[in-house]
Amino acid sequence: MSSASRNVSTIMRVALGILFLAHGIAKFQMGLGNVAGWFSSIGVPGFLGYVVAVIELVGGIALILGLLTRYVSGLLVIVLIGAIFTAKLSGGLMGNGQGAGYELDIAFILVALHLVFVPTTRLSLDSLFSRRGSTEQ
Repeated sequence: MSSASRNVSTIMRVALGILFLAHGIAKFQMGLGNVAGWFSSIGVPGFLGYVVAVIELVGGIALILGLLTRYVSGLLVIVLIGAIFTAKLSGGLMGNGQGAGYELDIAFILVALHLVFVPTTRLSLDSLFSRRGSTEQ
């Protein structure tokens, strides 16, 4: 992988991490009970509101640090697909004036999928662990 590609992958990882961290913080600020209530109101088990909030918050931090990037990114793809099919699909790609569309979710899925499949970048905790493991072998 070229240096430019590694740099772009790092930027994508950190940016996606910041975005998910912000979404996680927003859920905690509005109150997890309210998030669970909203999940229930759209037909999703309320406890998943707690799960999603933690995944977004912790996952965002992990992506910023570059920790377990592939696994976190894969988990976020699942969360995003769930969001599309449970909350956003009926609003259409661009939204319907009453709710958000799923265009950004698709963009986030593509970034997260990229992070699942590209090699680890130097500016990540993952790279520290992979170097340590490769020098011990």
